Amino acid sequence: MPSKEPPGRRVPGPARPARPRPASAGARTTGARTPGARPSRPAPRPAAKRPAARPPARQPRTIRLGSPRPRLRLISLGLTLVMLVFVVRLLQVQAVDAGAYAAKADKYRFQEYTLSAERGEITDRNGIALAASVDAYDITADPKLFTREESKTADAPEQAAALLAPILGKQPAELAKKLRTPKSRYTLLARKQTPQVWNQIKDLKRVYGQKAQAVGGNGINLLGGILSEPSSKRVYPNGELAAGILGYVNAEGRGAGGLESMLDRELAGKDGKIRFTQSGGRQVPTAGSQGTPAVPGSDIELTIDRDIQWAAQQAITEQVKKSRADRGYVVVQNTRTGEVLAMANAPGFDPNDLSAANAAAMGNAALQDAYEPGSTSKIMSMAAVLEEGKAAPDTHVTVPNRLHRGDRLFKDDVDHRTWYLTLNGVLARSSNIGTILATGRLGADQAESNRVLYSYLRKFGIGSPTGLRYPGETPGILAKPQDWSTSQQYTIPFGQGLSVSAMQAASVYSTIANGGVRIEPTLVRGTKGPDGRFAAAPAPKESRVVSEKTAKTLAQMLESVVDDEDGTGNRAAIPGYRVAGKTGTANRVDPELGRYKGYTASFAGFAPADDPQITVYCAIQNPTKGSYFGGQICGPIYKKVMEFALKTLHVAPTGSAPARLPVDFEPTP
Repeated sequence: MPSKEPPGRRVPGPARPARPRPASAGARTTGARTPGARPSRPAPRPAAKRPAARPPARQPRTIRLGSPRPRLRLISLGLTLVMLVFVVRLLQVQAVDAGAYAAKADKYRFQEYTLSAERGEITDRNGIALAASVDAYDITADPKLFTREESKTADAPEQAAALLAPILGKQPAELAKKLRTPKSRYTLLARKQTPQVWNQIKDLKRVYGQKAQAVGGNGINLLGGILSEPSSKRVYPNGELAAGILGYVNAEGRGAGGLESMLDRELAGKDGKIRFTQSGGRQVPTAGSQGTPAVPGSDIELTIDRDIQWAAQQAITEQVKKSRADRGYVVVQNTRTGEVLAMANAPGFDPNDLSAANAAAMGNAALQDAYEPGSTSKIMSMAAVLEEGKAAPDTHVTVPNRLHRGDRLFKDDVDHRTWYLTLNGVLARSSNIGTILATGRLGADQAESNRVLYSYLRKFGIGSPTGLRYPGETPGILAKPQDWSTSQQYTIPFGQGLSVSAMQAASVYSTIANGGVRIEPTLVRGTKGPDGRFAAAPAPKESRVVSEKTAKTLAQMLESVVDDEDGTGNRAAIPGYRVAGKTGTANRVDPELGRYKGYTASFAGFAPADDPQITVYCAIQNPTKGSYFGGQICGPIYKKVMEFALKTLHVAPTGSAPARLPVDFEPTP
């Protein structure tokens, strides 16, 4: 009975015959040992014969592939680097440069426009517009629509320019150049065009649009790229009237001269902004908009009376042309308030058309010209003499034909025998020699007299700005007394050797008319803000120059200039009114030559003399035809303007008789 063994343990027994191995090719089946071959086992014992085994079929040769792992690692590294670049770029866009890209996106997504504030009006004292803003249009274009690709025409800019040039008043070549602006969607063709101009352009666009439709809808509207932007334009309804005061605005609508410049901040207001979503250059209606509204400028009410301004401007313009003078000015002032009722210059300019204006006439000469006033300045010398108590209106003054002082020999405007005049007569006859003699009494010596006279000239405002704070205003020229030359000591008392503006000269007479109290002149009565509330201008400064008694005496003396048959100003007399005035005829310094050439003719005064309300001052520079005396050519202007002003302001005659102060005296034998 066979023994049992644990499984897996081999039990010795009879050996199984070995399976024959296939012989290698060319090997011999002998017992010889093939080199390198393993020794064969001993042949097993013969067993029962079995059929011989079939040799195995020959296996095909296989090619083993390389490992894919290196390639996978390389691809993974490449993909990692690419993803890293994307991550870094996303971080840069979304974190580092997020604000810049958002702004750039907004730039193309949103459109922002400035809303121009409406410029305030400038009116006269009665609310009549002197400067106003009206609706206007800036004419623009989209140059891309005039390219060959868009317009299907090689010369579209030239054709459009030829149509627009007559309407816009531009040269065709200039417009064509703007329409050919490369890589642009916007160009400005003309600023501040009237609604009528834009209507003409719209009519042309409509005509060419109809032509485009007439060819089957495939035609091109030649003016389709012409657009407009709402704007405003400054206009001056009265043309040249008060242009010297008002000034003008530049192409951007900002004040560039006169009150337009001086009060630009108040007039301009504050621009607003509007921001909206756009697509293709057009507002997206459903996206809404946001912004801040524009705040209109304030309206400015002047002290000027338009009608009196017109009368003054007409009178001075006619006389300047008649006398073939360089220029002239008229100033009208309310003596009690200091308000300037008129300030006219000739020649003038039209601020509506600056291209035709003469640059020399575009300022305000009544405030900006400094010139020697001549005998109208004698009123200040007389005021000093009276106020200092050195003489009275009836004080005797013997006036020789010639007077030697310093290094000069002085004379009056006319040759005469020795005059026996009162101080009042010196003023009435406008004697230079008599004025030198009178002011010589102001001090113990000439140096002291000079100092006293200088102090009064300064009190009257000579050598200082008037207080208007007007752009380019001259303070005049007045040297200190220690710097007066030998001749100036004697010429300054009668108005040569110092310089004033027309406004300063008028203010001197208003001071006398106002009882000796100087009130700084004013041009602005007040402002009216966007809320419609009126704010009065600050009250002007006041200062006493001479006593009321002296002022009243001077007014009576000035009447003699007009009333006396030998007075130099009788052509300024106004029937029914008492008139106080003074003539002036001064040697004129030519600003181009820098030496005396020609004359300055002037007249200054106020009315009614016994109850002064209005001052009028007139001056004409370098009259070359006819008379050059102030009483001859400025006296009539004074009369014309004063009469008009008295009637306009309803000033009634006082009805009292003039004082009739003595002019001459009889010399004792």
